[in-house]
Amino acid sequence: MPTPTAMAQSFSLANIVPQDPKHNGGAWAKIEQDTRHYVRRAKGDVFVITGPVFAPDAPEIGTSRVKVPAYLYKLVYDASTERAWAHWQQNREGETVRRPISYEELVKRTGIEFLPDIAVKQ
Repeated sequence: MPTPTAMAQSFSLANIVPQDPKHNGGAWAKIEQDTRHYVRRAKGDVFVITGPVFAPDAPEIGTSRVKVPAYLYKLVYDASTERAWAHWQQNREGETVRRPISYEELVKRTGIEFLPDIAVKQ
């Protein structure tokens, strides 16, 4: 995060989902660290969109029955290069950091057009 305020704003209850603790402290932590490093050295604006993907029969936890996502993604769009890529992870112990998927593949997997008015280079 570029500033302490931006970091604090990211810790909102609207910005959290249940994660496997070992995944969150392992592969996902590495993806977050690598993303922060990329953003710090980028030449211009970088936009990061992180989110969950729920299975139709998603398990629930707690008395509030919070759904647990099957997958997590982190989309990175570098405005200065017009390139985008995404990390795609199962929300489970044992995941490893793999090569990112393309923006188009993320759209296909989620059904969400994250950057509808932006031409993303391959």
